[in-house]
Amino acid sequence: MKTQKTPVPDSKTKIEKKFYVVDATGKTLGRLASNIARILLGKHKSVWVPYEDIGDFVIVTNAAKIRVTGKKLTDKAYYRHSGYLGGLKKETFMSLIQKSPETIIEHAVKGMLPHNRLGRKLLKKLKVYRGSDHPHRAQKPIKLEIE
Repeated sequence: MKTQKTPVPDSKTKIEKKFYVVDATGKTLGRLASNIARILLGKHKSVWVPYEDIGDFVIVTNAAKIRVTGKKLTDKAYYRHSGYLGGLKKETFMSLIQKSPETIIEHAVKGMLPHNRLGRKLLKKLKVYRGSDHPHRAQKPIKLEIE
């Protein structure tokens, strides 16, 4: 008696990629980022495997209207280093949301994706915009409701 093998998608299999649009108005940063990471990874699909890119594209609008809880508005800090001595730069959430709110969401989602080649590839499928306009109307994105 021959056993049935579980069908596993590979790079040769054609997997349909959808576009989802998420409105970040009033959404909590961490909850939004974890739901976006889940869609980018493709964990919502029945054919998910950890080593293949089968996830969908996500468009985030109104990034400037994201919210955080507790004292994060004043206390949360983002660090980067130039590589030179004394090159550590620190920026607070408050200043970054005014200057570049897209960076905040990208940073949060990046931390929830795999830290390897696949994660870098998946991050390219995330499009974040400050306001409600986006240039992806031709892809007919599906509106996604996230609490």
